[in-house]
Amino acid sequence: MSAWILALGALVVLCAAFAVVYGIARWLNNYGVVDIAWSYAFAALAVGYALLGSGWPERRALIAAMVTVWSLRLGTHLLVRVASKHPTEDGRYRQLRADWAGHFDLKMAGFFQLQAASVVLLGLPVLAAASNPAAALAPLEWAGAAVWLLAISGEALADAQLAAFRRDPARAGQVCDAGLWRYSRHPNYFFEWLIWVGYFLFGCASPWGWVGIVSPASILFLLLRVTGIPATEEQSLRSKGEAYRSYQRRTSAFVPLPPRTHTR
Repeated sequence: MSAWILALGALVVLCAAFAVVYGIARWLNNYGVVDIAWSYAFAALAVGYALLGSGWPERRALIAAMVTVWSLRLGTHLLVRVASKHPTEDGRYRQLRADWAGHFDLKMAGFFQLQAASVVLLGLPVLAAASNPAAALAPLEWAGAAVWLLAISGEALADAQLAAFRRDPARAGQVCDAGLWRYSRHPNYFFEWLIWVGYFLFGCASPWGWVGIVSPASILFLLLRVTGIPATEEQSLRSKGEAYRSYQRRTSAFVPLPPRTHTR
């Protein structure tokens, strides 16, 4: 099957699926479920490309496995988090309710459809790899897989350290600065971006795979400027105040670096 027909079919299916997810979110009155759906959607996309793609079967299986492992880990992590707080909604979506007051339902429906489109767009490296007929893995693909392994391990460690910190009653209301969080205010976001760098490197070994640069570039922009760090830090400043400002002054925002000892 042609790669672009495959992508168009994926878009149609995902738009329909996210319309259903929107209905579920309205019924639950919790729009945080879109994060769960977005994460799991990549596993469905990768498996679909692996089954229907025209590339070398071993490559299709490997890239599908890489995406599925990441997708299921992140999706399940978010499922547990959203379920544990329900019916309390994530602060980002509570803020959108205020920002979009008067047109919230219509704008949120569009937001869900944008999530469907973003899955297909960000999945371009996977599509390129699934369409590559070369019967051997190139050095760039091995490098991409190595970066992916490092990144998913780092993200899982950061999530586990944050969860352990929050479980400690003695640290209730404090800012997590343990483990990787001592070196970055958002190590989970950093490693999440690095995962997409790994997918891009893997896809670059395939014809037209360079177009997959849109994936790490888009994720970096979203994390640094839109729904990642800005929204998370606004919420942290609202809830933790001066303690978080102090943490900001001494700790790198994104890339893990040694803490600053002299702050103003």
